Amino acid sequence: MSPDMRRFKEHRAKNPQRGFTLIEVLLALALTALLLTLLSTGMYVVARDWNENTERLDAKLDESLAILQIERALIAAFPHSFNSTETLLREVYFDGEDDRLSWVSTVSPQRLAGLTAWSIDAVSDERIGEGIGVRTAPAFSDDPSARLDNVETRIILPGYDLEISYLREPNALTREWTDEWLGSEQGALPLAVHILFRATGAEGSDYELITPIKAWRHRSIMPNSLGAGLGQ
Repeated sequence: MSPDMRRFKEHRAKNPQRGFTLIEVLLALALTALLLTLLSTGMYVVARDWNENTERLDAKLDESLAILQIERALIAAFPHSFNSTETLLREVYFDGEDDRLSWVSTVSPQRLAGLTAWSIDAVSDERIGEGIGVRTAPAFSDDPSARLDNVETRIILPGYDLEISYLREPNALTREWTDEWLGSEQGALPLAVHILFRATGAEGSDYELITPIKAWRHRSIMPNSLGAGLGQ
């Protein structure tokens, strides 16, 4: 036997190599599988919570943008007047009750030039769903009601209903809220509009909007009681 082979055998005798037993291999595999399961479960929970939070945030953002758009349109409400074909008198277009409102604004959803007729109301329809519906149509020199009636209602706040009131000024010393406003009778717009967007579901949040209307008076057709003091 050569000296090199003898030294190799002596080294192996002094340092015997020991492999893993089957139980040790299975235990290692089981621990690895357990760690991977815990890791994947944790990642799934984190991803699920992230998606749910993102969806809720997107929903809240959409609701805020819809309410902001309505607020802008109300602030820019215009005392649009037209000759009534029934009474042959000049009337102001602003028709409001406690659960619906139609008016004309200088603000358009598409930011188009000209006046736009708006309508919001609480909708419950099997075809389009439940919530706050909105319609818009161009406002020309006539009554825009017919054009609004021909427009498809679009739900912008699903899961909500409306409660609307209007601020009026019976005399120079008194202001009060009322749940109805007919521009054809008042000859002007209300001083402000208060809207409560009330959530119908347990997860929703109520929104409250109090919007002053700047151009609430129309000089050419307003009643004398409203026009008193304009020239002062």
